Amino acid sequence: METAVEFKHVTKAFGEVQAVREISFTIERGKLVTLLGPSGCGKTTTLRLIAGLEMVTEGKVFIGGKEVTRLSASDRDVSMVFQSYALFPHMTVMQNVSYGLTMSRLSKKEVSEKALEGLDLVGLTGYGGRLPSELSGGQQQRVAVARALVLEPEVLLFDEPLSNLDAKLRRRVREEIRELQQKLGLTTVYVTHDQEEALAVSDRIIVMNEAVIAQEGTPHQLYEDPVNLFVSNFIGDANLVKAEILRIDGDEAEVDIGGIKLKLPHRGISPGKVSVAIRPQSISLNGAAKKGKISATILKASYLGEHVEYSVECSLGELFVVDNQMETQIDPGSSVFIDFRTRGLCLIPES
Repeated sequence: METAVEFKHVTKAFGEVQAVREISFTIERGKLVTLLGPSGCGKTTTLRLIAGLEMVTEGKVFIGGKEVTRLSASDRDVSMVFQSYALFPHMTVMQNVSYGLTMSRLSKKEVSEKALEGLDLVGLTGYGGRLPSELSGGQQQRVAVARALVLEPEVLLFDEPLSNLDAKLRRRVREEIRELQQKLGLTTVYVTHDQEEALAVSDRIIVMNEAVIAQEGTPHQLYEDPVNLFVSNFIGDANLVKAEILRIDGDEAEVDIGGIKLKLPHRGISPGKVSVAIRPQSISLNGAAKKGKISATILKASYLGEHVEYSVECSLGELFVVDNQMETQIDPGSSVFIDFRTRGLCLIPES
């Protein structure tokens, strides 16, 4: 697979502070890759280094196989969609979408045709004569996307593109962005701190923490197989409990979690004390005592429409449980027995 973006040992320092430290990764052509992480982790700086809006302190950057480390933003074949949309308020939608094209050597007719195509792609045919102030937030976001698309960039960059939209609109616009990206085969780098958004739109996710890459992989790999506690907590919730590996058998470890024995991939961890990350959806609550279950008490119960969230106290400590079955809601103070489902448990190496 052809590489569209490559970072080789890239560091960016602002004075004494390293915003990104010695990071290396590749992004394949036609894929949507998300840079995900908490505020201050280095994800936006990384995006700006791709765009040429920041220059690297050390290392090399390649776009389309060509080294662009010292090239300015205007000399790189990338387009960026900003968090604030950055539309010109005094220009019509058509003028906004045409703006980048007017800097090229295209004729007025070609500029107009391309701009109309761009508006059609994002579902805004007929809106060309309006001003940005006459559009909703979701429509303004689509104008910003159209303006970037018409330049036919090698790489399309999104910086927290949905953070100004309400929750329902966020879901719809992220689906539209993903659909468009797949239809046009665009290489896209997407920055967000919202893990649900990252899981929904990405081919691959690069999780960043404290200026370095914590883990990269498909959404499935990161959710099912986090390499450390930070990733397990950042990609969904996780309960971290103490357990013991009793023995190794092939690729699997027999693990004792509070008296419940399970087989889990051993991930290179030797027999002895270990931590286990347990997804809240992987804990089942039962009213009846059964052999190999752990007794617990319900501390809190919160009804959230599609599921009930519980805090339970047991010998493993306080656990957060999400119950999607919801046949009955269990009241705080009730005694229950907990068990674990087969998926959503992962051994975490001591870091």
